Amino acid sequence: MAEACRNTMWKKLLSRFKIKSSPPAPGGSVTEVFRKKYINFKSILESNSELLKIISDFEVKLSENRVFPMAYIHTQTARMIFHTARMIKSFERLSGRAYAPFTTALNQIRARIAEQLEQNVPATAEYVLPLNNINKEMVAAVGGKNANLGEVASLGIPIPRGFAITTTAFQAVIRENDLLDEIRKQKMALNVDDTDSIHQVSDTIQKLFLGATVPKPVEQAILDAYERFVDAKKQIHVALRSSAIGEDSHLSFAGQYISILNVPPDNIIKEYLKVLAGLFTPRAIFYRLHMGIPFGEADMSVGCLEMINAKTSGILYTSNPNDRLDTSILINASWGLGTYVVEGIITPDIYKISREPGHRLLSSDIADKHKQLQIQPDGYVIEKPVDTHLHHQPCLSPQQAAMLAEYAIVIEKHYQSPQDIEWAIDKDNRVILLQARPLRVQRHEADDRTNRQLPGYSPILENGNTACPGVGYGPAYPVFSEQDLKDFPEGGILVAAHSSPLYVMAMQKTSAIVIESGSVTGHMASLAREFQVPTLLNLKSATTVLKKGEWFTVDATTGCIYPGEVPELTNMPFQKASSIVYSPVYKALKTISGFVIPLNLLDPNSPAFTPENCRTVHDIMRFIHERSYTEMFNISNFTVDYGNISVKLNAALPIDLYVIDLGKGLRDRSGAKTEKRITIEDVTSVPFKAILSGMLHEGLAQIEPRPVSFKGFLSVMSEQMLSPPRNGIDRFGEKSFAIISDNYLNFSSRVGYHYSVLDAYCSTVLNMNYINFSFMGGAADYDRRKRRARLIQQVVQALEFLVEIHGDRVTARFSKQPDEIMFNKLNQLGRLLIYTRQMDMLMHTDQSIAQLAEGFLNENYKIKLP
Repeated sequence: MAEACRNTMWKKLLSRFKIKSSPPAPGGSVTEVFRKKYINFKSILESNSELLKIISDFEVKLSENRVFPMAYIHTQTARMIFHTARMIKSFERLSGRAYAPFTTALNQIRARIAEQLEQNVPATAEYVLPLNNINKEMVAAVGGKNANLGEVASLGIPIPRGFAITTTAFQAVIRENDLLDEIRKQKMALNVDDTDSIHQVSDTIQKLFLGATVPKPVEQAILDAYERFVDAKKQIHVALRSSAIGEDSHLSFAGQYISILNVPPDNIIKEYLKVLAGLFTPRAIFYRLHMGIPFGEADMSVGCLEMINAKTSGILYTSNPNDRLDTSILINASWGLGTYVVEGIITPDIYKISREPGHRLLSSDIADKHKQLQIQPDGYVIEKPVDTHLHHQPCLSPQQAAMLAEYAIVIEKHYQSPQDIEWAIDKDNRVILLQARPLRVQRHEADDRTNRQLPGYSPILENGNTACPGVGYGPAYPVFSEQDLKDFPEGGILVAAHSSPLYVMAMQKTSAIVIESGSVTGHMASLAREFQVPTLLNLKSATTVLKKGEWFTVDATTGCIYPGEVPELTNMPFQKASSIVYSPVYKALKTISGFVIPLNLLDPNSPAFTPENCRTVHDIMRFIHERSYTEMFNISNFTVDYGNISVKLNAALPIDLYVIDLGKGLRDRSGAKTEKRITIEDVTSVPFKAILSGMLHEGLAQIEPRPVSFKGFLSVMSEQMLSPPRNGIDRFGEKSFAIISDNYLNFSSRVGYHYSVLDAYCSTVLNMNYINFSFMGGAADYDRRKRRARLIQQVVQALEFLVEIHGDRVTARFSKQPDEIMFNKLNQLGRLLIYTRQMDMLMHTDQSIAQLAEGFLNENYKIKLP
């Protein structure tokens, strides 16, 4: 309705708009030339506004720990290319000449984005590769787990014999069985917020893989590789271990895929298909979607490794994941195969080892170990009881622990990052490494609470082992089955007897996790740290003490659980680290944003401010937006007095404001001595008078200098030194423009380092009245700009506008009210523009938002914050 009213109004105004005593301009009347110019100028402003929304949304996506699909990037980049091209074409028509450098720059940007979105580097032509020919650079061919294991072998550290079945073999299985279309079909049916939908899609795709046929060339390559690289006599069993793209990288995928142990040689092909099907278990689908990995875009390699008949197994961390000050090496160990340790089924022995040469044992906590997992002679594994005399015996000797620590230090130095290492010691006491991957270490500030208990409160459970620190508050919800996971309530505390990687299905919903038995080095603990869920392990009576539906506060930092809410804990600030930053979708957006967001054209008066120096979308926007005003309002090529078209307003405002009157927006000034300048008294445009009356409000004129906080000052200064100005605004007080009539206003305002656009119609015809307002920018860092946007949001919502906010951009709408109400709203917006200028330095906390909003709404413009 607003757009239709605006177009109708323009036609009526332009039909009446005549410049007396002026001969026709070349190509038509001044009115016609101005009309054509305005059409293109308006297109530039509209596309500029859309591009600012896209940039703002990119910044939001890059700053928040939220999942978004690859389809988002495809859609937004297509819109971005369209609006940039539209700006270029409109500017060329507005100026009457071509700008080839813009088209060249946009084509280069388009090509770079296409290259990023279509990256598909051929992995390898081989179906199998021996581990001793694999290194860390071969992730695309063999996945993260196999690539890391091959790299470890190159360091002279013992690993199992074996080979990798490549992602090329996986693709051959997909093609042979025509699975790709069905996987895409299931993708369309998937509802990511519906657990039942995830299970249904998972079941359908897994059945397809289990019923598939391995192509004969792939099958033969696998069987030949087994004889060459494992055992020519075909007597040794193997472990088939998943190694998907992205696995064992900065994203752990801990326990999300399937590995099958102690597989007889004759069953390798059948079990290989099971591992491939494991790419689509419900928990794997959920994990990939949460971590921003496109559905169906994760290829699977499989490691075929000599099965180690382990006497002792476990996990080693080269750093304490919850305490950066703890420099010791952490080892968890138990009898038999390591599955029970990594899956948290048993409580393992815990050893702390010195990093210093010699690697002396600093401490040990020996668990009561009743059961173990062992291999069966004819294949696969079985649970067995631990001999009674070994229940309380250490699994590791100091010498074995020192050797593990030595290997770990070598790997950590090589990768230059903390490591999570899986290991085994066989019946001949050989130490063998099975896996190495980056260890996620918490980056939160150290907690200064030293007491295990909070004074004044009595914990219902205490002395839990911290898998992930933090505080959670909610109702207890015991989990005993997969159905319990499907029904898990938002904000509940997950309580279970044993840890399990299956719990990843509830980690987005849960406020905390409490487990009776588990390992801080296990798969679930790794997942809890990735999802930033406060988690406690080894609280033996948790499932009986924490009754379903009763509310508790879990302090995973100190290992205590309190009945009810503990405000001293639940009110503590805790910002989750982002896990999405490691996803391929995030990385793609981060790279693409480099072609879009950076601003290199800073100073319009610089010789370097040219189309040839445009390297990003923002550069093109900046140049066109800056020069479009000159092209639009430079009427010097017309045979008409410049003052009849564009005049400057003389007023006590912090902007240079130029006015274009389309008819009855200014009083008759034919007798004035100076045609190029006007005063407030010359303005007759109703919406323009309203906005000016607000900007010149006497309460704002008496505002004292802003009370600058030191942090705020440093924020603004560092942002200006290290980052380009927002929206192309590089100095205070650049030109602003108002296009007016008696009832219409289009006001492009630059006040300080922020930018606002206001489009309004205010008349006695209620249904035609509207206000569209947008605001973006600022001099400070992104967090402070977002706070100012939220301040504006709160104010305009209180003024009954419909409001949307994206990052530091606010848009607001108000319509179909009587003219006196519209006048008042415009007056308030005028005040708000002045009130919020240079406010970046004040926005140092979220609490300042409510205080400043309240001050404005109470007309207390003299801002004083603590």
